[in-house]
Amino acid sequence: MKSVKVVVAGGFGTGKTTLVSAVSEIAPLTTEEVLTQASVGVDDLAGVKDKTTTTVAVDFGRITVNEDIVLYMFGTPGQDRFWFMWDELARGAIGAIVLVDTRRLDSSFAAIDYFERRRIPFVVASNMFFGERLYSEDEIRGALRLNPATPLVWCDARERDSSKQALIRLIRHTMSQLPTQAPSGR
Repeated sequence: MKSVKVVVAGGFGTGKTTLVSAVSEIAPLTTEEVLTQASVGVDDLAGVKDKTTTTVAVDFGRITVNEDIVLYMFGTPGQDRFWFMWDELARGAIGAIVLVDTRRLDSSFAAIDYFERRRIPFVVASNMFFGERLYSEDEIRGALRLNPATPLVWCDARERDSSKQALIRLIRHTMSQLPTQAPSGR
């Protein structure tokens, strides 16, 4: 059996833990902790004032794709102070889903930059909180300055099927990045 590693990244409060939890076939490992007074002035709650917890290490989930392939998902913490973990989480990953919240697009700039600089294939998934689709694809692409080759998908991280579609799009995008092999000369 082969294992495949995928990173779920994005800014603080974009829905990374929710996505991993929604699609994992096992009880996901999450490291959610209650926000405390210590986070006041450190964690930006603008646009997510009702958020009460935050990931402090990593989220982990698993999906069996078929009898030959198991996909492991690693969700990153979104705050700047945890970026030291990202290199280790991204090592060996075939690609990443970068979740964005259109109410706070700027919170995902660093994640997009991270994967672009390392040339790790990724898709951007616009998380439709409460079914909202406030902006068009062109508006989001423009605001994020996305490369035209970077896929943008809509998803609701709370919904298993919607989140699975984002993963499928990532896998297809990653596979399209593989070099084509010339036929052997036999």
